[in-house]
Formats: sequence, structure tokens, C-alpha cells
Amino acid sequence: MLYQPRLTRAVFSQSLAADVAIVGGGFSGALLAINLWRHGGGRVLLIERGPRAGCGVAYSARAPEHLLNVRAGNMSAFPDDPGHFVRWLAARGAGEASDFVPRATYGAYIAELLRDAEAQGGVTVLRDTVIDVIPAGEGVVLALAQGAAIVAGRAVLALGNLPPHAPPGIDPAALGPAYIADPWEGDPAAGLETEDSVLLLGTGLTAIDAVMTLDAAGFTGRIVALSRRGLVPRAHGPAGAVPAHAEALPRRAVALLRMVRARAETQGWRAAVDSLRPVSQALWAGAPAAERARFLRHLRPWWDVHRHRLAPEIAARVAALEAQGRLRFAAGKLIEARPMAAGAEVRWRVRHGERIETLRVARIVNCTGPLGDLTQSRDPLLRRLIDAGAIRADAHRLGLDVDAQARVIDAAGHAQPGLFAVGPITRGAFWEVTAVPDIRRQVWDLARRLTNAHWVEGEGL
Repeated sequence: MLYQPRLTRAVFSQSLAADVAIVGGGFSGALLAINLWRHGGGRVLLIERGPRAGCGVAYSARAPEHLLNVRAGNMSAFPDDPGHFVRWLAARGAGEASDFVPRATYGAYIAELLRDAEAQGGVTVLRDTVIDVIPAGEGVVLALAQGAAIVAGRAVLALGNLPPHAPPGIDPAALGPAYIADPWEGDPAAGLETEDSVLLLGTGLTAIDAVMTLDAAGFTGRIVALSRRGLVPRAHGPAGAVPAHAEALPRRAVALLRMVRARAETQGWRAAVDSLRPVSQALWAGAPAAERARFLRHLRPWWDVHRHRLAPEIAARVAALEAQGRLRFAAGKLIEARPMAAGAEVRWRVRHGERIETLRVARIVNCTGPLGDLTQSRDPLLRRLIDAGAIRADAHRLGLDVDAQARVIDAAGHAQPGLFAVGPITRGAFWEVTAVPDIRRQVWDLARRLTNAHWVEGEGL
């Protein structure tokens, strides 16, 4: 039986109607709205609780040192027009296909596309917070914080990445201002002195962003980035064509690893990893649950640092900071962070040993990356839907459980015909759905299904 919650709000101050209502106006939600408009999606309502729609956290970064991790030539918003972003850049003298342009530039690109859709009446952006999503007949009703209700034919959750949670050993309340729970919500450099030390929890892309922020702010003290393995994202190499796989790909993680290593010996590791990009979602979908779990347990950290790379100029700056002794990457397990008069004392156990390191820091920044386990989320809408049985976490706790058509699966295991999800929150089903090239394909496909364009183009036959 499909999820059928009680209608707890029988009377609303006003009611709006939409063919498709999108919850979340970040990159995924905005791009879905734009594609629905392009395919004649009827009345499309984009609901965003923040001050800006179209950018999300990733592309709201205003600092010029925060660059895209993908060359401009592969950042078009549209699969059917791969040169769209490059032409947009050229018209403004803002870059070329081979450039890693600032994320703020890409955010301006998406925001402009959304404004165009609004101006032509294809999309309406509503500033409000969705507090409930209720199946109602063939459609859904969305309850808003300001008292309105939206009656929609379909609803799509485009919630982006969830904020990180506090790692074991961290007590945010006790640490107070010495701890920044989310590097995008606070200023890591504010109030720091020249001789201060900063600890970054995590060594991935988020930590690199924090390093760039601290460096650009003029902080000349010591930065230590700590993670269990101490792995750091690799740098992009020169652009080039990637040979496709001629052989059948194995389904077992160990066999696939051996094949990639052998390919890396002859073609380089970048080509070996990139050759999996076109088939990574199919590999994930076809892998048994035990193989997925094995990959996540043993290989994921290695995959992440080879797959999600740094712009060469960012990698060069990181290397320079390391050479100057201002930046260190450490591998170990955090034990505790005790509040001190001016910061905190941090202790961690060094990887592959029992040695304990202690460091006095002025600030700790949580750079562990987005939360995946929905059961640990404090988001009010997610909590309400989980408690009501409308949604559930995927089997590997990577995000929200959805089927191959991106329909949300309820607690009883049924796909809900009127409720969908897109973006990073669906990585449990699709794995590679965090970068622009993957998300643009996902929202493009969903927009065509929701507007029946796939039948018109013969793909539904």
C-alpha cells in the first residue's frame, strides 16, 4: 500500500496549482525547472527557502579562488547542446573550453538561464519552505511554512547535499566558536592570528576549498587536514580523448580494480578512471548489494580522489603550501577535541599505529563532506517524511531511496507515482550523480518523462 498520511492541514490561507512543483532551488532543482520549461512542462513551480535560486551551495561561492573541478567544455547545462556554456563564456569574454572557470561564473550562468525561464512565464520561483508533501489522488499537496498549499500533479525533491554532521570526538556545544560545523556557513579565517593553527576534519574537495579560503584571506599560520586515510584529490591532466572499453566489464569490484590498474599501466590512471564514466551508473545498477558494500568499504576513498580532481592551478597552490610547511595532510582517527581558553586541544591516533598526536588549534572546521545517512538528518521536511513512512534511506545510507526512474520509494518499498527526487540525494541508486555532467543528464531525462517528450522522440517505444 502506498504511503497515505493524514491531512494535518485541512485549511490553508491560500492554494496554488502547478503541474510540477520542485522542492529546492539549487543547481539540480533549477536545471530541472529550466528543462521542464524547454520541453513545455506546463506550470512549473520552483520552491526555494534561501535568498537565491539557481546556484545552490556549490555555485554560490563568490571567491575567485573557488574554481570548477571540470573544464568549461564539459559544463553545458544541456546534453543536447554541449557547447552552450562555452558560447555563453565567449560572449562575455569570460573563458574558453579548456579553462577551469570560477564557480561564481557558473552560478551566474545557471541563474541567468533560470531568469530567462521566469521572464517567459515557464517557471515561477517561490520563496518559502516546504514542510510536508502529501499524496492526494493522482497528485500531491505541498504544505508551506507561510501557510499556503500547493496542489501539484507531480513533486520533485531536489534537496542537494545535506550538511555534514559532527564526527565522533566533536562536541559542537562545548567547542563553541572554535568549531565551524559547515565551512559554507561560517568564515574559517575570521579572527585568526598569524601564529594560529587550524584543523580541517577531512582531506577531500571540501577541505581543499577551506584551504583556498584561508589562504586567500591572508592566513599565514599552520593548516592541518586530517582524515582516516589522509588521501588528497589528484590533479587534472591535459585534456584528451578517452578510449572506450572494447572488453566486457566485470561485475565484481576486485576484478574491476585489477582491470583498471592494468589499463592505467598502458594509458595512465586518468584515462583508466575516465573510461568508466560513461558506464559507471550502469555498473553500479548491475552490481549486487554485497559488491556495492565492498566497493564503499574498501575502494570508495581511492575512487573519490582519482575521479573528483582539482583544477591544475588549485593543485599547484596546494603543493606550494605544503612545500612552505603551511599545510599538512595527516592520516589518523580523531579521538577528542577538548575546548581550551583560545581554541581547542585535539588528539588523534596515527593511522597504522598506536601513536597519539596532540595539536593546539584556534579553530576546527568540519570538512567531512555532505551527510548521506538520512536517518541522521535534522532537516524538518526529511524528518517529517521519514517519520510518516513517505521516504526511506537507501540500503547503503548514501541518500534517499529511489527507483531507476527517480521515483521516491516509501517505507513499504513502493515507488510513489507522484513523488520524484534528483541530484546528489539519489546517489544510492545512481552513484555517479554529484557532478554537473551526471546531474544534467538525470534532470534532462526526468523532464522528458514528466512532459512525455520521450514518447514524442520515440524513446518510450
